[in-house]
Amino acid sequence: MSTPQPVAIANAAPLDIDYLSDAFQQRLSRWNHDRLTPAQPHDAWRAELAQEHEMRLLEGAFIEAERARIAPGVAAIPDDADGFVAWFEALKETGPGQNDPLFPWLAEDAPFEDMRWFLLQEVAGEAGFDDLVALTQVKMPTQAKLELARNYWDEMGRGAEAGMHGPMLAQLASALELDPTIEGTCAASLALGNTLVAFATTRRYAYHAVGALGAVELTAPWRADLVAKGLKRLGVGKSRKYFALHATLDIAHSEAWNAEVLRPLVEADPSCARFIAEGALMRLEAGRRCFETYRAHLWSTARMRAAE
Repeated sequence: MSTPQPVAIANAAPLDIDYLSDAFQQRLSRWNHDRLTPAQPHDAWRAELAQEHEMRLLEGAFIEAERARIAPGVAAIPDDADGFVAWFEALKETGPGQNDPLFPWLAEDAPFEDMRWFLLQEVAGEAGFDDLVALTQVKMPTQAKLELARNYWDEMGRGAEAGMHGPMLAQLASALELDPTIEGTCAASLALGNTLVAFATTRRYAYHAVGALGAVELTAPWRADLVAKGLKRLGVGKSRKYFALHATLDIAHSEAWNAEVLRPLVEADPSCARFIAEGALMRLEAGRRCFETYRAHLWSTARMRAAE
């Protein structure tokens, strides 16, 4: 585990913080959980607002540090719609974390307990795609808003509880007896979820949210397909539906997202292309860190088992 770093709050952006440490990402995750959970009026609302001010400073500093980290990757982003969409679609092959060897291993070789550990991390870091889309669409232009609404409706099972994607993942977690906790989750996985929540809940990062969620739709199918194959190999039945569904549905979602969200936004305001690109790269880089962390843990465990 990373050594906790001191957290100093000032009027300016906080300094000297390890934003990718366990301590920081756990603190941010606990705050996100609390602030997004429906609550009731209470007498401590002033103290709650003071804490929110502190945490929003920390969250903003974290996101700005990540923006700086990926800045070289967006230095020459096309700002015409055709060029930008082509660049974005190429991320499926060239983006951070693509074709990571973790996923063929999960499909073909991972033991059951290693698959459970991987899914525990994924479930714990899941920010809720449906809620993220709902938050992102606020005040978006009509064409983009309509596609975000269609995407949200699919996430919601088109009005049928049995088709809702979030409960599908919860059913898989229940079937595999996964009990995710913030403290038991890798900082990399928490950071991924915290990044998406920051984008969706902060309007200055609205275009980043569009890019990040579009990158999920673009790159998820190949990973979901391999995880679904691994679950089938391990004898997991109907509860693997979440991954089997996203192996196919997200292909259509990505095509519609690129045509109905990205293209019209960039056509209307070419300056937003950079921020959409930043969001996409930050989401993919967060995923790459997760895969690297997962491999380090799972493959070292596999080597230890082989040596016994």
